[in-house]
Amino acid sequence: MQRSRIVGTGTYLPEKVVTNDDMVKIYGVETSDSWIRERTGIGKRRIAAPGEATSDMATAASKRALKMAGIRPEDLDMIIVGTVTPDMPFPAAAVLVQAKLGASHAACFDVSAACAGSLYALGIGDSFIRSGHSKTILVIGAELLTRIMDWKDRNTCVLFGDGAGAMLLVPETREGHGLLSTHLHTDGTQADILKIPGGGSARPLSAEVLEKRDQYVKMNGREVYKTAVRVLEACSREALERNGYGPQDVTHVIAHQANLRILEAVLKRLEIPLGKCHLNIEEVGNTSSASVPLTLDQANRQGALKPGDLVLMMAIGGGMAWGSALVKW
Repeated sequence: MQRSRIVGTGTYLPEKVVTNDDMVKIYGVETSDSWIRERTGIGKRRIAAPGEATSDMATAASKRALKMAGIRPEDLDMIIVGTVTPDMPFPAAAVLVQAKLGASHAACFDVSAACAGSLYALGIGDSFIRSGHSKTILVIGAELLTRIMDWKDRNTCVLFGDGAGAMLLVPETREGHGLLSTHLHTDGTQADILKIPGGGSARPLSAEVLEKRDQYVKMNGREVYKTAVRVLEACSREALERNGYGPQDVTHVIAHQANLRILEAVLKRLEIPLGKCHLNIEEVGNTSSASVPLTLDQANRQGALKPGDLVLMMAIGGGMAWGSALVKW
């Protein structure tokens, strides 16, 4: 049976680095380096330059993925961008990426699943390839989260950073190789624990929304943590069991890095050593939908991923939306 294979990866991170100490000294956040590290594992994050947009970062990451794969933009059949921070309400960020790349033949759309966006986009892209509809698909996760943070709320503004990651999919016909399966889940009853309450059709921008700062991310961190640990373990086991594997068979874990404590708890439950999980949260923070493809690209360019390795992916975001994927590299 035909499935998809990842043949190219790419990353873009803005130049500006903001440390935890900078958050206090420059941005006036009431926190400390030790407070942030102890609770999250984050030491620094990247912030996009003025005038830099989500589509700019997505395009830069995509160019690196295309170059690695040796594929021209005009040969792309589809571009899918996972993001909750598009350049504008519409058109989609993917449309702007298409224009900037010159991918004139690609159908383009965005996927909104918060931090799970790139994993949702990966599952959709894989389905298009399995069906025979498309042969070359660019999957991107890109977020410019620092512009939707409330810099007076230390519980959220210290967590997030800007960046983009890209994955290039083509058909894989070798039995037992490529993207073995994806597993996507949602629980809309938990929408209130991580959201931006203002600025949409329910509560359009108004003096009241601005006064309450409801145009920014609001999060119930305790509830997000509890849900994340439970569902990430469950969907990881789901992916492994679907394909006849156990946690002991996993070679690499490529996870959305929202919080180091979440990853430690999930991997402990799965009995997978933390050393198998590629980590960058200390250096870039929570990059939301960019996290999975960004981490994959870093592992790929380091030469860590070998043919035949079993790669477990997982992510969770607002919605709540979460998922997993299993790849035989």
